[in-house]
Amino acid sequence: MNSNSELSFPDPAHWIDGQAVPFDGPVIEVVNPATGGVIATVPDGTAADVDRAVAAATAAFPAWAATAPAERAAVVHRISEGLQARAEEIAATITAEVGVPIAFSRRAQAGLPVMVTATTAGLAEDFPWSEEIATSLVVREPIGVVGAITPWNFPLQQLVTKVVPAILAGNTVVLKPSEVAPLTPRIFAEVAAEAGLPAGVFNIVHGSGQVVGEAIASHSGISMVSFTGSTRIGKRISVLASETVKRVALELGGKSAAIILRDADLETAVPQVLARAWNNSGQVCGAYTRMLVPVELHDQAVQLAREAAREYTVGDPTDESTQLGPLASEAQRRRVADYIEKGVADGATVVTGGPGPVEGLEGGAYVKPTIFANVDPDSVIAREEIFGPVLVIISYTDEDHAVEIANNTIYGLNGAVFGETEHALAIAKRVRSGQVYINDGGMNLLAPFGGYKQSGNGREMGRFGLEEFLETKAIQR
Repeated sequence: MNSNSELSFPDPAHWIDGQAVPFDGPVIEVVNPATGGVIATVPDGTAADVDRAVAAATAAFPAWAATAPAERAAVVHRISEGLQARAEEIAATITAEVGVPIAFSRRAQAGLPVMVTATTAGLAEDFPWSEEIATSLVVREPIGVVGAITPWNFPLQQLVTKVVPAILAGNTVVLKPSEVAPLTPRIFAEVAAEAGLPAGVFNIVHGSGQVVGEAIASHSGISMVSFTGSTRIGKRISVLASETVKRVALELGGKSAAIILRDADLETAVPQVLARAWNNSGQVCGAYTRMLVPVELHDQAVQLAREAAREYTVGDPTDESTQLGPLASEAQRRRVADYIEKGVADGATVVTGGPGPVEGLEGGAYVKPTIFANVDPDSVIAREEIFGPVLVIISYTDEDHAVEIANNTIYGLNGAVFGETEHALAIAKRVRSGQVYINDGGMNLLAPFGGYKQSGNGREMGRFGLEEFLETKAIQR
């Protein structure tokens, strides 16, 4: 499968109690951002739909929670295998609904969830489900019904980082996927059912955040909410969840800085930063959106970034050679375009890209991938999350100044330091963010992922992500 024209999608339906539940009310259109055409519809769900899903999850909870961790892990292993079997369909679906280039969809959008699911299943064997501490037996038990609310930029990956550890822990789940990219959760539901996940353990309610999302966050039958999205909405969820004292796990925005030290290999570091800034068309919460360089190396870094940018092709996301597709929606295109215009108005230098439509691609949600130089660290484009293919280059005088700039943000999700390894490690320890990469080190699926400050709370991935979905009980003897 390599063309959107070969895809077909089911009629609008929620997934409740192990089956598709047809919906004959208002629907939400799913738009292909490359063409502007409608490719599918999903239900515009209601609070009553959430009630039904919570009832199913509540009924399924006792038996699933009582299932041995090894049995739950076996189901999760089979889910990983099922996702792998449908990987090409998943990749093509995400390309159609989000505009992600098909090569990247195969590698990351479809491939990463398979690996994360398998890795999570492998945690069960050695995890300390119970332990003796002096005269106490400490046991870790599932929380109950978990509400999961996921974004559109990595629709399946964000699903598995919440749903898979939640069900491995023995919880049941009600998911609200983004209405922009709602199609792969149905594939996951079908795969999970075939893998032997009991009916009611995983449920999907489609709809808007204002209706379905708020119903999940405030529902008295839900014990925990895990949300990935904007800081603004994360604050709203926290307020709603506080009424029933739910546990809340938030993975929110970012404005990550990549500090290039004087002893770094500049010719290697600059292209690596650009790649992480424009990854997934910049629609990544942990993107390296700020490149911090010594003042005397600013112009050289700008030239290297300009040269690296020439390697990026913008175009039809179904084309195997395309590296940057459209943004996920017309609304997102307008938002990013506004930021690019603001950068120009504030006096930043356009190195490449800039305002205006992409020639020949005016019918889709495309923006020009843009690099700004001579950027004031206090300017709008240096401080606010743009969530598009926009990199800003900021100069610093000394390392204290670089750390000050990196930390001078409400966010603290991700970051990077490039330089001699021990030197870079010392600087990384001073960066206030949940993760820092040294010389663009590889991703570790067992390491915790999450943020400081207004980038959220809690952690996903590995043992830390599993622990988020467990209660701790001390039994005194």
